[in-house]
Amino acid sequence: MTRVPVKSEMLRWACQRAGLDVDALAQRFPGLPDWLREDAQPTLRQLEDFAKATHAPFGYFFLLEPPVERVPIPDFRTIGAETIGRPTPDLLDTIYICQQRQEWYCDYARVTGERPFPLVGSAKPTDDVVKVAAEMRDALAFDLEERRQMPTWVDALRRFIEQADNLGILVMVNGVVGSNNRRKLDPSEFRGFALSDPLAPVVFINGADSKAAQMFTLAHELAHLWLGESALTDVEPRSAPTNVVENWCNRVAAELLAPLAVVGQEYKRRAPLQEESSRLARRFKVSTLVILRRIHDAGGLTRDQLWQEYDAELARLQDIPRTSGGNFYLTTAARVSKRFARAVVTSTWEGRSSFTEALHLLGFRKMSTFHELGRSVGVVV
Repeated sequence: MTRVPVKSEMLRWACQRAGLDVDALAQRFPGLPDWLREDAQPTLRQLEDFAKATHAPFGYFFLLEPPVERVPIPDFRTIGAETIGRPTPDLLDTIYICQQRQEWYCDYARVTGERPFPLVGSAKPTDDVVKVAAEMRDALAFDLEERRQMPTWVDALRRFIEQADNLGILVMVNGVVGSNNRRKLDPSEFRGFALSDPLAPVVFINGADSKAAQMFTLAHELAHLWLGESALTDVEPRSAPTNVVENWCNRVAAELLAPLAVVGQEYKRRAPLQEESSRLARRFKVSTLVILRRIHDAGGLTRDQLWQEYDAELARLQDIPRTSGGNFYLTTAARVSKRFARAVVTSTWEGRSSFTEALHLLGFRKMSTFHELGRSVGVVV
């Protein structure tokens, strides 16, 4: 039986990287304590299984020392004033999956003669926030009155994603890594990211977050695309990042979703704050956290009051259980973006892509799922 020489430092690195406890892993891999002491070495099959369990690239175990892994796009995530350290495998794999899909779509767009998205890079961080938000609202056909009439935040988010898709943006919403429901994404690590490209602009939204929070994330990442910049963010409505770009994108997102002039007109200063924030949240289909920030911007709350009310509201929202479910094929299309799903299915039926490649890009194995997805996105053969 072939044994594989692997340094104990690499095994410990894999455990730490995945955030897994060594003792818990030892229940699955009884030989792990001996491997860590280098009293024994794993077999090839054991090492392959260990790599899968820790979500570590297999080839890394043959390195002499642990690699320094960095997020492959600009990382604006912070805790306080400090940047966040090591990214988890779930975050890295999610970015890599989206980059692969973006690269494929770029090639597809060139072959099919799609024109570059003209609004990528059309703005600068020095541009007026209100003006840019108005231009974005116009380009997206983002109608505030239409949003008012929508019964739920889910309907508003679905419409917002559809508007971005119609404009040419690949919006991917997922709460797990790929299609692996055992690898759930953590909103506290990141809420979303943008991958800028004139042919295939991508926005990824962490679907484990609340629907109202996803609205703000989508608006924020769209602002990054308008700047023509890729970015990874964990931004929230209350924050006023010291980074010029993040601060600008935050302000644009808030203005896009809830224009200050309209909020100022509709805000009832004499009404109880919680009642008023809930009413305005329903009106604009955003989170009450966004509304609290907008009330502050309108002069209704001091900075200290905003922090106090925001923390209280955040605690209340975290106690509300979230629901899940829905149509599987609609979820699958949302995970990869309907525009991307249509392109892959069309390319496959036209013979430009293989079924093997299509299943890999879409993240599932069964041809029956492929056929059903095609019907759900309007590609019928």
